[in-house]
Amino acid sequence: MHKRDYYEVLDVGQGVDAAELKRAYRKLAMKHHPDRNPDDPEAADRFKEVSEAYQVLSDPQKREIYDRFGHDGLQGGPGMGGVGFQDVGDVFSHFQDIFGDFFGGMGGFGGSRRRDGPSRGKDVRERIRLTLEEAVFGTEQEIELRHPTPCTDCSGTGAKDGKLTTCNACGGHGQVAHRRGAFVLQTTCPTCRGRGSMIEERCPACAGSGEVATQRKVRVNIPAGIDHGQTLRLANQGQAGARGGPAGHLYVEVMVTGDERFERDGLDLVHEIHLSFPQAALGAKVEVPSLRTDEDPVPLRVPAGVQPGETLIIRGAGVPRLDGRGRGDLVCVVQVDVPKELSPKAQELIEELAKTFDG
Repeated sequence: MHKRDYYEVLDVGQGVDAAELKRAYRKLAMKHHPDRNPDDPEAADRFKEVSEAYQVLSDPQKREIYDRFGHDGLQGGPGMGGVGFQDVGDVFSHFQDIFGDFFGGMGGFGGSRRRDGPSRGKDVRERIRLTLEEAVFGTEQEIELRHPTPCTDCSGTGAKDGKLTTCNACGGHGQVAHRRGAFVLQTTCPTCRGRGSMIEERCPACAGSGEVATQRKVRVNIPAGIDHGQTLRLANQGQAGARGGPAGHLYVEVMVTGDERFERDGLDLVHEIHLSFPQAALGAKVEVPSLRTDEDPVPLRVPAGVQPGETLIIRGAGVPRLDGRGRGDLVCVVQVDVPKELSPKAQELIEELAKTFDG
């Protein structure tokens, strides 16, 4: 079958340098790799073509012969001496060498995936319940955590005294190679499950699991102004890392209980004030309870003729902003209470008042 020109295959000029040649190959090899084109039966042929072209042009000796004699020179044509081309398996090995660092060993084409090195600890999630006062003004609470942690006796390895042996099945790489026709595939070693090492004798403290149950307390500083449903992140307060790895994080979700006196609306606090008809009609000076239980009530002047449902605002008496720049307001919603029962005197006076409205 007629072979295309290698420079044409890689879409480069004949004077291309090594760096540009490598970039062109990486781009095309990624595009045509069979694992990325499982439904394209021709992908393997295209992949082998670009790999073959790169293998020749990246080798100075082969490239010189190819530039002078073309494909015949590589096949050992008459008087050419010949340079034998590597088999297909070597093409894929070459691809692995180029891309091993790029894929990072993620079950792909190169690089080991040993899992017996340091690993980050798991994150821990907890909930904390606050009163509205604690959420608005901030507080400090201590929470108790229960979770597994790496066994100190074996440093989280699960092996007695932390002594592990190299896995014979994968030679310590954590992966094993399988040839499938022209392809060389790497999969997680089933013997050591990707760790690259084996436990000969289990740690008695953790029975080989590498973890033990732990219980500890953590103090959490709640910033003023936090709201229901928000989450605090405490860095490195989660589970300890294994084999010297960093600890995970602690995420604390805030739950705020309801308050009979106030309702929160963003940065504002909403409170209902109940007035009698005379207070609403004539105006009055009333007191609004403070959210802080240890503070005196807040005075509020009610203007004459205030209507039910109107709001009276006390500026700056609401919820602090989390960034510390100002705070919301205290919004007082007016409710006018109508008595269900009247004394004879009160009824007489109201009837007299009603006559003035009629006139």
